[in-house]
This record gives sequence, C-alpha cells and structure tokens, in this order.
Amino acid sequence: MMSAVQSGASQNAGVREFVEGWTLGQTLGEGAYGEVKLLINRQSGEAVAMKMVHLRNPAHPDAESSVKKEVCIQKILQHPNILKFFGKRTQGDMEYIFLEYAAGGELFDRIEPDVGMPLPEAQRYFNQLLAGVEYLHMRGVAHRDLKPENLLLDEHDNVKISDFGMATMFRMKGRERLLDKKCGTLPYVAPEVLVKPYRATPADLWSCGIILVTMLAGELPWNQPSSGCAEYLCWKDNKYTTSTPWCKLDTLTLSLLRKILVPNPAQRLTLDKLQDHKWCHTQFHLQGKLLWLPNSYFCFGLCRPSPRAKRLCSNQDISTPLDDSTSRMCQSQPVPTLVHTEREVHGVEEAIEARHGFCFSQPTMLDDLILCTQLNPTQSVGTQQQQSQNSFQRLVRRMTRFFVSTRCDETLKRLSAALEKLGYGWKSNDEGIITISTIDRRKVQLTFKANIVEMDGKILCDFRLSKGCGLEFKRRFIKIKQCLADIVLKGPVTWPIAIATNSVP
Repeated sequence: MMSAVQSGASQNAGVREFVEGWTLGQTLGEGAYGEVKLLINRQSGEAVAMKMVHLRNPAHPDAESSVKKEVCIQKILQHPNILKFFGKRTQGDMEYIFLEYAAGGELFDRIEPDVGMPLPEAQRYFNQLLAGVEYLHMRGVAHRDLKPENLLLDEHDNVKISDFGMATMFRMKGRERLLDKKCGTLPYVAPEVLVKPYRATPADLWSCGIILVTMLAGELPWNQPSSGCAEYLCWKDNKYTTSTPWCKLDTLTLSLLRKILVPNPAQRLTLDKLQDHKWCHTQFHLQGKLLWLPNSYFCFGLCRPSPRAKRLCSNQDISTPLDDSTSRMCQSQPVPTLVHTEREVHGVEEAIEARHGFCFSQPTMLDDLILCTQLNPTQSVGTQQQQSQNSFQRLVRRMTRFFVSTRCDETLKRLSAALEKLGYGWKSNDEGIITISTIDRRKVQLTFKANIVEMDGKILCDFRLSKGCGLEFKRRFIKIKQCLADIVLKGPVTWPIAIATNSVP
C-alpha cells in the first residue's frame, strides 16, 4: 500500500488524484514547515496521513535537520502504543512522510473541561502511555513533549504516542547523556527542564503525571513549574489539599501523583515502580448507568468501567472511593491540536509551547473532518453512498459542531453578533471561514475557526482550534453555543457524509 503512495508523491498538493486509486483529502493542518494532508483509498477506505515539509524555508533554516532527526527516530520505533511510520519520499524541496492514521483522534478529545473523564478510562489510557514510554526509554529515546494532544487513539481506542519533533536520543551503546535543550509545552514540562541540564527519563515521567491530572480533573494544575507560579509553589509546599484540581482527586490518585510530581528528579518515582503502584492495578468499580452515544458518552450518576478498561485492570476485587468530580455529567468533546507560539523562557527562546505552532507528526483525527470523496463511476450512486457511509462514518463526528435552524446569512449575522458581545476579534475570508481570536487565562493567544456550511439541507457551524489551549478553546465554544442557544437544533445529531464529484473542499 505505502509503496504506491510513496512512488506517486507529487508537489502539486492541489490535485485530487494523488496516485491511482488514492485521493487527497482535506488539509489537516498548516505550520511553519508545511502541511499535513489525508490520503484516502477510494476502494477500501484506507486512510494515511501525509506530512508535507518544506525543507528549505528561509524562515526556518533548521527544517531539514529537524525532520531528518524525527524520521530517523521514528524508523527505529515499533510498538503497539507508538504511532507507526510507513515511509518517506524526498522530491525537490519537499519531504513527504507517511504515517499511521489514528482513527480515534486525540486523547485530548476525551477530556471534558473542568470535569475530565471517568477514572477507569483514564487508568487504561495512562497504563498504555506508560507502556509506550517504557519502550521509548528502552530504545534510548526521550520524547520531551508528552501531552494529551500528542497521544492519539486508534480505532480500538488504544493510545498511540505521536509527534517526535522534539524527541532525541539520550542513550547510545549503554551510555546516557544529560539533556540541556529547553523544549516541551510549559504546563507539562518538568521543573528541571527550565533551569539546568536534566535526565531524560524523569522529565518524561513528570509529563505523564501532568497528563493524568488533566485526564481526571479537566484542567491543568499550573502554567509552568517555576518559582514564579503560585499554584506550583502550593503543590511544592504541600499547601494544595483544598485547591483545584487536587480537591477533585481521590486519595489513591493523590498518593500516586505525590510520587510522580516530585520537584527533585532524583526522588521521582522510576517507571518500573510507577507501573507497580497500586493505582495502576486497582479495579475501580463505578456505580450507575452509562449511556453510550456516537463518539461520546454521558455519565448519569457514576460510571461503570468499559469492558476494555476491565480487561486492562487487574482481577483484584478492589474499589477506591471517588470524589464528586466523577459523578458529574461527562461528555467527550473533540477538538483539534493544542498549539502555542514560541516564547522566551528564562532568557532562552525555545519552541516551549509546541514546535513551530503545529504538531506535524500528529495526523489529526478522523472525526475532525467533513470528508468529500470522488464517486466511482462503475457503481450506482446509492451503492457508492452506502459504501462511503460504511468506510467513512467515523470521519465526521466531532462535538465542537452544532446545527442551527437559521440559514447561512442569518447564521453569520448571529454568530458575528455573539462574537462581538463576547469581546472576541474575528474576520472572515472569501471562502466563508471565520477566524476568531482572543487571549486565554494564561495570557496566550487563542485562535480558532468557524465554518458555516450547508449539509443535508441543514446549516452546520463547525468550530476547530488553530492556535492555543484546547481546554480554553472548548470553554469559548461552549460560550458561543450558549449565545446561540435559541437557534441551535436540539437532540442527538447524526453527522451526514458529504459526497462530491468534483473537488475536495
């Protein structure tokens, strides 16, 4: 499959037929080095992420060396919890990299702002994350930018670690070296990364601990782990018990986090001891009913663990009391990648918020798409549409969308009025895409886009993140939806498949 894709790489990204039988889907993202596109096999529905990198961009002279390093690292990685690398092709000034398409999207999509996710689900994802990190460290690779946005999910809901743009080799031939590059995403980086040369493995494990907090509480504990951050100092000085997010967590979880988020890396729990911790093996029993909806879930009362969570957990009949945060209604609400701009940290300008504003090796989720595919002329329209529904149904579900009762012009007026009322800056282009900008609580720029499209006779408002914090984006989306509550169509929504015979939108 990949040989055909690789041999047919073309610099003309605008063509619809990339190679015979393969169709270029929507652009999944853009960044300083280039863009990521989706390749779809029209017959089988197979999906592959194609990363297109401009190797000789004057604005980013390190593009070629950075991509070369990323490819070299991904080539040596083969693990169920690591995103697969299929191959690459260089043509002129363009590098084409072909990666596994993670059908389940980003782990961040499953985190409800200020709520988190059910404990059994978080436990399952966390254990799979540790398995992937263990493999990386065994191969001498440090990821250095672990966060929910870089943890993808396959069609079976298994974690896939992605985006190795900041990864590096810290051990070769049994000899380990200290790292000194300040890189990562500020809320997730270990404190030692900001101040001195550091060991790779404890730094990655610290990031895993922050990921666990985010999964369970739906919020980040601090902006950065430094002496200038009051929230971090409260944790460091053991004055955190009544403050959020810690008050949302049960005793066993806090016991685990107290051993991971240790400021001194020498005292931090090692990976093998972390995996042996009681929290990782406890079978959490949650009471109540669980109603499953497409690509999301609502928990009324407390949730029972899913069958896949039960398979991961040990057979011990142990339950740990949970706090009220797990009893709130939880809804998965997918959003695109969390990206931030570069900033100066401790006198050194680093891509500390994310690599050049876009995670290239993250092929974006299938649910982030409204996919249009060319019809096969040898089949009837009805047959083709049925096949498209079967092959691509999972491509189009995302919870940062809603249908409205108004038509396009009126919807645009209502949306622009809501944006003005909320104090957000906005502008629209000729294609009808509205770019919305504001500043989040961390004083970091937040940019997202709204696309008003007609689908299946209805008007769809589709929002997606461009730059900034995913949780902040979700909060803004909720506010906008509330402002438009009187025109938002109520009830469950099924996302139709858009079929086109001409171009991809």
